[in-house]
Amino acid sequence: MAVKIFTPGAFGLADAEVERWRKIPVSIAVDTARNGCEIDPDIHPLRAAGQQPRLFGRAVTCECAPPDFGSVLYASDLVGPGDVLVIAASGHRETAMIGEIVSGYLRRRGGVGVVVDGAVRDVDAMAQWDDFAIFTRWTTPRGPAGLDDGKVNAPVAFGGRRVSPGDVIIGDDDGLAVLSPEFMTAHIEAAEAKLALEAEWEAGLAKGTIAETFSLPPADKA
Repeated sequence: MAVKIFTPGAFGLADAEVERWRKIPVSIAVDTARNGCEIDPDIHPLRAAGQQPRLFGRAVTCECAPPDFGSVLYASDLVGPGDVLVIAASGHRETAMIGEIVSGYLRRRGGVGVVVDGAVRDVDAMAQWDDFAIFTRWTTPRGPAGLDDGKVNAPVAFGGRRVSPGDVIIGDDDGLAVLSPEFMTAHIEAAEAKLALEAEWEAGLAKGTIAETFSLPPADKA
């Protein structure tokens, strides 16, 4: 067999439309469309809360057949500034699909992160990077073997979601979400409104009570 590389279609949104989403936290995106964009929260940040660099970039996808990681290598040469490498490895935990060497290569190319529905290794080194976000389901010391299988830049199943090349991946301490062009167009106004509403709640709580801020109805007395 050989790795298959597909040519993705056009993304379909102007940069200005994409940039509006850069201000939206993952929690707001998920709250805006329940069950619409959240990626399995078991795929978690490598770094501790408060230290994880925020992730925002367009997906370059690869589908693996562990322990073969050929698609990861071919996909890595397609990663450019602002891109996120999305490694769909079916949750495989025994073999790392990426480590310090290839992740460092992506970082030097201007990639902003890698997300793995599977395992990574060399976490001691990668956890020191404050400009490159890594999310993974597992860590393991065992490296990959084989360069002959997989797909690149095709839609993949990743953490319970379909991720297509060019979709925007966002990530922070709370988790990950995938934003397709259709999702971004349909939900940006609601996401911005929810962000503004939370700012109003903060302002209200700075000078008032929970009951006043959230307009709670009187509770029944037991």
